[in-house]
Amino acid sequence: MAESPYDLCVLTSEAPPPLPGSRLLFSLDAAIAHLDHGSFGATPLTVQRAQRRMRDEMEANPAGFFDRGLPERLAHTRRHLSSFVGADPDSCAFVANAGVAVALVLRSMALDEGDDIVTTDHGHPAVAAAVARACAATGARHQVATVSLAGDGPDVVTAVRSVLTARTRLVIVDHVTPTSARVFPVADLTRAVHQAGPAVLVDASHVPGALTANARETGADFWVGDLHTWAFAPRPTALLAVTWAWRERLWPQPTPERRDSGYPDVVEPRGTIDYTSWLAAPAGLFALRSLGLETVWAHNRALAEYGQQVVGRALGLDRSQLPSSGGPSELPMRIIPLPEGIAATPVAARTLRHRIAEDLRTETAISVWRGRAVLRLSAQVYNRAEEYERLAAGLPDLLGAAHGQR
Repeated sequence: MAESPYDLCVLTSEAPPPLPGSRLLFSLDAAIAHLDHGSFGATPLTVQRAQRRMRDEMEANPAGFFDRGLPERLAHTRRHLSSFVGADPDSCAFVANAGVAVALVLRSMALDEGDDIVTTDHGHPAVAAAVARACAATGARHQVATVSLAGDGPDVVTAVRSVLTARTRLVIVDHVTPTSARVFPVADLTRAVHQAGPAVLVDASHVPGALTANARETGADFWVGDLHTWAFAPRPTALLAVTWAWRERLWPQPTPERRDSGYPDVVEPRGTIDYTSWLAAPAGLFALRSLGLETVWAHNRALAEYGQQVVGRALGLDRSQLPSSGGPSELPMRIIPLPEGIAATPVAARTLRHRIAEDLRTETAISVWRGRAVLRLSAQVYNRAEEYERLAAGLPDLLGAAHGQR
């Protein structure tokens, strides 16, 4: 039995009804279909106003804002947000985003020539680039585990274990994969990797606000989740949770005197940056909870499923050719493989994304994964079924024209 009308829409492939009034909560341009929430998020008006009030306070007395009370306010906010992501309050520190956290952890690993860093081929290109830079600087090696989407292929635990070596220092794995929109069993993976010895970093960029987040239960040495994407916080806001054994080894700050202040002060202070995005993040959680977490999740996954089916059919794909469509998915994102030969390089993918935005007035995400372009569609409460239908109506001709111009 379906748990909600939105779950019934998934079963019947019908367009889910919109959440009443939800579009009015955002300042998004109504002339554009914003189907790429997963890349940058969107901040509700109430959260924008909360941050604006804090900025007004900061500008009214900058010295007082930065010099008196800021650490205590950050600590109070951090405790509130850590409960939402299921992390120990003392383990958390604010960072700008997951990419900053990955770079911080890599710098703190004290890598040496011959050490190994392991990722999967489902990870974000920016993470792979950060690992490549760390390896080039230290002589470490980047090992990539290939995880098949097919039912008869190796699962992520088997795939990662197959590339572990005696010199593996760190495994980086996504909880929700950005390129293939899959949920990985990160707790199982962490247990398996820890048996072999290496540390684990769980990149949970797409988890807070989209799925139930429980950093503690993953068992990872490092866990990072962006709050500005699905949890409606102002950009840039993320939480990094670090186990006790690693906190004293983090050394991102260039000023040695900060070492004595301990964690999380070795991570958070950045002089006169705008801390109001972090301080206003609880307003995002309030907006999300006001809509109803379960209702938002049910709406978003039903709309993402509908969008994938509508656009997939327009491109001549049946359900078996659409990843994650063979069964229910918790995610508010879906991917659609684009025709072979279309946008097969990162530069071509970016060009195609820009053309879709200009010609079809639709924002999407396009990346190249395993040599083929994939379109990623997101669904959020401000989206409507007709936006995906409009994309489906115009995309085949646009792709045909792009193919003819190659």
